[in-house]
Amino acid sequence: MSAVTSNEWGRVDDERNVYVRVGDGERLVGQFLDGTVEEALAFYTDRYDQLAFEVDQLVTRVNAGKVTADEAAESVRTVKAKVADAAVVGDLAALTAKLDALLPVVAAQREARKAERAAKAQETRAAKEQIVAEAEKLATGNDWRNGANRLRELLESWKVLPRLDRAGDEELWKRFSSARTAYTRRRKSHFAELNEKRAGAQAIKEQLVVEAEALSTSEEWGLTAGRYRDLMSRWKAAGPAPKEIDDALWKRFRGAQDTFFGNRDAANAQIDAEFAANAEVKEAILVEAEALLPVTDLNAAKAAFRDLADRWDAAGKVPRDRIKDLEGRMRKVEQAIKGVEDEQWRKTDPEKSARADDMITKLEDAIAKIEGDIAKAETAGDAKKVKSLQENLEGRKAFLDMARRAAADFS
Repeated sequence: MSAVTSNEWGRVDDERNVYVRVGDGERLVGQFLDGTVEEALAFYTDRYDQLAFEVDQLVTRVNAGKVTADEAAESVRTVKAKVADAAVVGDLAALTAKLDALLPVVAAQREARKAERAAKAQETRAAKEQIVAEAEKLATGNDWRNGANRLRELLESWKVLPRLDRAGDEELWKRFSSARTAYTRRRKSHFAELNEKRAGAQAIKEQLVVEAEALSTSEEWGLTAGRYRDLMSRWKAAGPAPKEIDDALWKRFRGAQDTFFGNRDAANAQIDAEFAANAEVKEAILVEAEALLPVTDLNAAKAAFRDLADRWDAAGKVPRDRIKDLEGRMRKVEQAIKGVEDEQWRKTDPEKSARADDMITKLEDAIAKIEGDIAKAETAGDAKKVKSLQENLEGRKAFLDMARRAAADFS
């Protein structure tokens, strides 16, 4: 309730007209015919209290930021106009002052809201620019599996962001939309090309399966195994067909291979069993062959080995897993005998022996000549020449010793 007295802010004349004091004057606010003067003033004072309460409520709401700056300014104008024409008795100037005091508050709030909107707009622009940048990067990439999903996520993120100014928003949206369109076109083109390649691969693999199945009953083991290796290389080079079809074709292709190689393994196993007896024969031959070492009589060893080699060949084939071991042992004996033969040939080579004898004769002749030259130089008293000739003589004698040792190897 107002604390002022009715006499201070208003009066009632003899005709029961009620006035409120305004500035230096007063204005008529109504007429109260029924009741006393006190009741008349009380009626209009109560109406003032109601208006003051409304003003105080507005002040509270504006100061608390419960309304926007525009709503607050409009409310201040409305209430201020209401105060100016109010049919009440009270301190209207005080109410007007309270309302006027709200104007700088509203102005400050308007600036704060403006700054807040600018900051939010900047955040929104940054967020949209980031969305656009990522979309444009995806548009130039080849992430066909995850790219489409990510672009849908970016679109949903775009939708929840506030709009910017029209020109800025449209420019960013145009870039975003163009990036999505470019990615979609490239993705469709990629999968169309991929489907075309897979269709081609399917045709190739179907033909390869036909060839593989035709070979599955072949008994030309070596030739057919090579053809299967060629088919496998062509299969890998063909690339993938549509997955379900590719799996089915591979199952047929692999089945044909397994049939052939299973037949080959079974045939080889049978052959290995037949060759096992041959291996036992060759084991016995090896015992005789290895007994020839070390070689003490070359001619006897060569004759014995020739007989053993004939028996070896006559024994026939052995299981594949025994070939390397058995052949290696036999070859070792053969090489040992050949090594002894080569060593004897080296020692008895007539051509080498003749060359050695010729070298000895030439060295002996040269030594005799040098010795004669030394004797002449000594008679002439030429010490320097004697020394030179003696050094030469020593060298020739050293060569002669070497030649004689070499010739001894051929004797």
